[in-house]
Amino acid sequence: MINDKVLSVILGGGQGSRLHPLTEARSKPAVPIAGKYRLVDIPISNCINSDIKRMFVLTQFNSASLNRHIKNTYHFSFFSSAFVDVLAAEQTPENKGWFQGTADAVRQSMHHLLSHDFEYCLILSGDQLYQMDFNHMINAHIEAKAEISIATIPVNAKDATSFGILKTNDDNVITSFIEKPDAKLLPDWTSTVSKDMEKQGKKYLASMGIYLFNRDLLVKLMNDKSTIDFGKEIIPQNIEAHKTLSYQFEGYWTDIGNIDSFFEANLGLTDDMPQFNLFDSSQRVYTNARVLPTSKISGTHLEKAVIADGCIIHAAKIEKSVIGIRSRIGKESTIINTYMMGSDDYESLEDVEKGHIEIMIGIGQRCFIKNTIIDKNVRIGDDVRINGGKHLEDVETDRYVVKDGIVVIKKNAVIPKGFTL
Repeated sequence: MINDKVLSVILGGGQGSRLHPLTEARSKPAVPIAGKYRLVDIPISNCINSDIKRMFVLTQFNSASLNRHIKNTYHFSFFSSAFVDVLAAEQTPENKGWFQGTADAVRQSMHHLLSHDFEYCLILSGDQLYQMDFNHMINAHIEAKAEISIATIPVNAKDATSFGILKTNDDNVITSFIEKPDAKLLPDWTSTVSKDMEKQGKKYLASMGIYLFNRDLLVKLMNDKSTIDFGKEIIPQNIEAHKTLSYQFEGYWTDIGNIDSFFEANLGLTDDMPQFNLFDSSQRVYTNARVLPTSKISGTHLEKAVIADGCIIHAAKIEKSVIGIRSRIGKESTIINTYMMGSDDYESLEDVEKGHIEIMIGIGQRCFIKNTIIDKNVRIGDDVRINGGKHLEDVETDRYVVKDGIVVIKKNAVIPKGFTL
């Protein structure tokens, strides 16, 4: 099987400052998504569904929760060569610093990669939402006798200025590359796309940050320590010297680069026909198989709501919101356009009955929460009103952040009774 010749490397990214404060106490791949998953589950699941079962996850910031999640989630047969290993940045006699970029992260980890037998290295991002069968890309790479392949997605002129844009010939071979081109330059950067994409005005091929390298070439390129990034240096510098193929992908794909895109991707799951399909049995998304009770909902009007396992909900109304595992919402509360991540544990029954807890984990009674991300283990008291929107200025406090009108309640924060924002 060709999959046995493929090793996958998932890049955990840097400090994740654009996803702050969600990355304040965890690495970007460990950020909870869709109520019960972590971002890293997406590329790992895509690999497993493509029968690629040897994976390294490269990270360097706040990797403890990521380590714990991967250790508790991805167990393979004792007789299998399959694994998912976290490689945190480490100081060695050759490398005394942190990862400086995507290529530098792979370079510093090469001694771990080369201890395994592989012919192709698939390099993925740890902060993207998509479902893709990598076999199609790998087969196209082999048939074309390419040395590098890049997954590309057709985009329109408006979006093209935010991406690295590739130009191809009739054989899907990449001939040139430009990073975030000015709108005036775009007429010279169209490529051949499908008729469906052409009708939508998506004539420009954007790099998805998904790369396939032949082993020998990757080893050679990693020996050049002057390059630190794939997208900005390795790819532009090598498309002429080495046959580089564009593999066009036309499914749903989004880069979870900032709070706005993260919020939009999660709320998009509440659509009647969501673009990211969690119900596709052929493209399952795997995560920690928690043993949780079913959710219990009493007297709540639900409209476009996604409810995870183990919740206790007495809210008056939940609309276009994602409610994560073990969430508790009190009576007469209204939740709109909100992603509530849930909690890691339940309060003990003894503490609840004896009244030892002033504000319980979850959302209290008679609250109104809108346009908000509520991180894990947050305690929101009764009669709290949080109305996110463009009318709010960007601000950061010890309990919450406002970014582009989206309110983010920090992990473990306590919001007192009667608080208004």
